[in-house]
Amino acid sequence: MGALRTVARAAVAHWFFGNLYEEVVGVPGLVAAAPPGRVLAAGSPARYFLPAAPVTVGSVIALAATERTRPAVTAAVLASAGAALTAPLVRTVALDLITGRTTDPVEQARLVRTWHRVNRVRLALVAGAAVALARS
Repeated sequence: MGALRTVARAAVAHWFFGNLYEEVVGVPGLVAAAPPGRVLAAGSPARYFLPAAPVTVGSVIALAATERTRPAVTAAVLASAGAALTAPLVRTVALDLITGRTTDPVEQARLVRTWHRVNRVRLALVAGAAVALARS
């Protein structure tokens, strides 16, 4: 197995298990209850996703570009779709919760529900990318 494939698989696994952790532990609710205040402050999910995001998407796309196999291209499409969902989620939901801009309990609950809904879709996309990478 090549180094690029190894990096892509490890990065996708990191992303999947990070999102699974957020879902199981209820990270959005924890963030809403005690906002870290800054994007990279302790307690912010950005601390464990931000450094790995470019490596994850970049390695999967690079693998698809070099291998040009259906599974590798599928993984790149699914990873890109997951990343595309992440950008608006961060802008419209996560930043409000992380920085504490939203203090209204009803609005916080709505944002937490949105975070979970999008996270479940990302989990499915990233799981699909992982399966595709396993087949490439």
